[in-house]
Parts: sequence; structure tokens; C-alpha cells
Amino acid sequence: MSSAIVFAVFAAAFIASAVFYLFFYRSWRRDRELKQPFPKIWRKHLQSTVPLYRRLPAQLQQTLERHVQLFLSEKNFYGCDGFEVTDRVRVAIAGHACLLILKRSYTDFDDVRSILVYPDVYQVQASERDGMVVGVSNQVRAGEASSLGQVVLAWSECESGAINPESTHNVILHEFAHQLDYLDGTADGAPPLSGDHVEEWQQTMTIAYDDLRHSLRHHRKSWLDPYGATKPAEFFAVLTETFYQQPQHLKDQQPAVYDLLCDFYRIDPGELTQS
Repeated sequence: MSSAIVFAVFAAAFIASAVFYLFFYRSWRRDRELKQPFPKIWRKHLQSTVPLYRRLPAQLQQTLERHVQLFLSEKNFYGCDGFEVTDRVRVAIAGHACLLILKRSYTDFDDVRSILVYPDVYQVQASERDGMVVGVSNQVRAGEASSLGQVVLAWSECESGAINPESTHNVILHEFAHQLDYLDGTADGAPPLSGDHVEEWQQTMTIAYDDLRHSLRHHRKSWLDPYGATKPAEFFAVLTETFYQQPQHLKDQQPAVYDLLCDFYRIDPGELTQS
């Protein structure tokens, strides 16, 4: 066999391998993963740490399990400050995160690569600008999200949100809402939308955001966690928490916002019932 033929064979094999890896490998790997049975202990963890799971119709429970199965096979979890990331911790985080994509595409989380988990709230040094002066301050955080595909969480805060499903806070939902916001390249409070939804989203959310800030400026009781008034990205993340944790409250206070979130997440958490 001539060297030209050998080269042609190896080149064809290389191109075929490259095409398979680039366009088919991820789907093949996911199909293979989903052929494995969902572990019974993981289902018990979902039942105990993701209260909304128990209210889902059977078909959506299965969908959530499939998303969690892929999430846990693809994302890297790291314990910080000596924290041990157990299966219960991993399933709880994956379960809440995947609620956001329950009726969306799992590929929305393709860019998420790693989850760092601290035992409790943690301190970071952050730069602050005051005019021309730039300083550094220590900030206490319960979580944060990065456009580089990293999510940081404080487990004590995660567990609190899981145990109290109707509380106003759920740091897992909050930080993974930021990840959806990053899908178009920047966290600006407007995740990727299409067509007429862009204008409707901008108008409705701007009115609701201004209303929240107006209430706080006039020292009135706000209809949303005040942290949502800091900037549009936080407004979207806090809205997402309330949408899943307190759907009826949000629907009563801001029905237009609630309808937009139903359209975006393709689910109405206020109407979920077990079947």
C-alpha cells in the first residue's frame, strides 16, 4: 500500500473522528448515560431536598430525573473549606437547578462546568469604585455565578431554601437563573428571547423594576426581596426565586411579570399537581 493511500486512510479516519466528536459525541454520551437506571437513593434525595419534585406530575418527575442524571454525570462538584460534597448535596443542587430547565432544553446548562460548595456563607475580596478611587472590601456571600461556567454556593443557604419551600430565598435557583441570563453573553436581566417577546419583556420588566425601586425609595413594603432592586440581573434572579418559591404571591402582585416567566420557563409552578 502506497504512502499516499495510507495517508488518505488516516486523514479520512481523523476527519471522521473529528466530525463525530464535534457533532455527535455529546448526544451519544448522553444517550448512553440515560440508559442507566436512575438510582433509587437519588430519588429519595429529590423527595427530601426538592419539595417541588413531589408535586410534579409523574412525567415531569421523570424529566427532572433525566436532567439530574445528565447534570451529575457532566458537572464537577468541589467542596471548599473542608466541606464534603455528598450525593445528597449534589442531588439537591442538581434538582433545584434543573427545575429551571424542566421544560426547556437541557443544553441551556451546557456551559456550566463546575459547582463549588462552601459549608456556610463565605468571604471574598471585591473591588469597589468611588469616582476615581478604587478600593477593596471584604464581602460575605451566599453564592455567585460566573460567565465562565462556574457556580459557587453556600450549602447552609442551599439547605435552608430546600427545607423551607415557601421562603423568599433559594440561592440555587438564584445563581442558576444567572447562568440562564449569561446565555446571550452577559447577565443583564434579559435572557435570550425571540421575536415579539423581546419588546414585551423589556417593557414589562422595566415597569416592574421601576415600581420596586420606587416602593423602596418611599419606604413602602416591597412586593419583592429588595436585593432585586440593585440591578436588572439581580431582579431577574430574585424574580426566579419568587416564581418557584412563592408563585401565588408573584402572580397576585405582578401578573404580567408572572405570565412572562411562565412563558420563559414554560411552566406554571402554581398549577403543578401530582398525577
